[in-house]
Amino acid sequence: MSTRLFGTDGIRGIVNEELTADIAFRLGNALGKYIDKRIFVAKDTRASGDMLEAAIIAGATSAGATVYRCGILPTPALAIITKIEDAVGVMISASHNPPEFNGLKVISKGFKLPDEVEENLEKRMKELHYANYREVGCVIDYKLAFEEYTNYILQQFSDLDLTGLKIFIDAGNGAAYETTPFVLKELGAKVDIISNSPDGFNINVECGSTNPELARAKMTNHFAAILHDGDADRCILLDERKQEVHGDKMMGICAVQMKQEGRLKNDIVVGTVLSNIGLEVFLKNHGIKLLRTKVGDRYVLEEMLEKGATIGGERSGHVIFLDRSTTGDGLITALETLRVAVKSGKKLSEIADEVPDYPQIMINIKCKNKLIVEHPEVKSLIEKYKKEDTDIVVRPSGTEPLVRVFVQGPNEDYISSAAYEIAGKIEELMKGEEQE
Repeated sequence: MSTRLFGTDGIRGIVNEELTADIAFRLGNALGKYIDKRIFVAKDTRASGDMLEAAIIAGATSAGATVYRCGILPTPALAIITKIEDAVGVMISASHNPPEFNGLKVISKGFKLPDEVEENLEKRMKELHYANYREVGCVIDYKLAFEEYTNYILQQFSDLDLTGLKIFIDAGNGAAYETTPFVLKELGAKVDIISNSPDGFNINVECGSTNPELARAKMTNHFAAILHDGDADRCILLDERKQEVHGDKMMGICAVQMKQEGRLKNDIVVGTVLSNIGLEVFLKNHGIKLLRTKVGDRYVLEEMLEKGATIGGERSGHVIFLDRSTTGDGLITALETLRVAVKSGKKLSEIADEVPDYPQIMINIKCKNKLIVEHPEVKSLIEKYKKEDTDIVVRPSGTEPLVRVFVQGPNEDYISSAAYEIAGKIEELMKGEEQE
């Protein structure tokens, strides 16, 4: 086992290289011994999900726990189930990552584990713990999981009638390929769906929220399109013009509606350092303050809980409506936004255009040495380009071997020059390290 397994979003890596059945077995074993004797397990559509599921089950039952096997479900579905059942769950998914990756995310009563609990759990995983043969746990196929989740969503949106609306869905060949169309049809929408034939290896491949071009090419006279990532904890929308409605716009749209309805606690929205400046300006004009955190939904949620916020999220479409769910849910995010459009009687493009979008540029650089972002020459360039109306963020990815250079501001030429010069310097420094 590596010295540090848990990252910003559970344990994640390339299957059978960084993430093995042994790690999954040890995680299940430690959970069954120290955390809970009831463990709910769900997975997305990756081929490796079966192997990791079997390993978790073997580990947990050998420690005396009962495992409830939920099958293929979105991550937020498992979060809702663990909250309803007052239990612990393991989600087997690498979210938006390509099919060779997978991950193990522990959820307790709807929430991800705090850092200190993950650290303690990782220590416990170094030793195996076996129950007496009379106390070995069992496996229950939890066939109510799909119904428990979809019923919950339908109850939350009992005031939403989508009758007469044509909605297009790109399920990304992921975990929401059945749940999202089912709920939309129950709410009265006419549904057309693509990327809903997972084969274990096509999840997130040239489809879904990470590749909206496929949906653009396929959608016709639809009111909107909903695009999910592999575990459906996020979504982006396309309006009737096939223009992207990303997380920043959805948060702005929904926050104003929530304020009108008295749902927006403390008149604040929580975003990240990557949230668009245009969102901040829009919210300020409506008497709402945008608070920023480090990138990552766990940091957004921590700030929401600390400041008493009801909505927070990221441009990627990972948005948390805390009065609906404990985590980001792409289906809830889509329904909240559609609800605003239906109530207003406007097209999705009309309400989306109300939230301005300042130019942004993101450059991803493959890099194993993530400490390179602290190099004095990189920091010097950041200071050179930093202005009052220009944000610059250079950070290592929490889930991939990448360094991300992000710049936003009103002048597109200026931010482009800044981003490419900083990225070029990082690449130059990397080559220097390789030659040493």
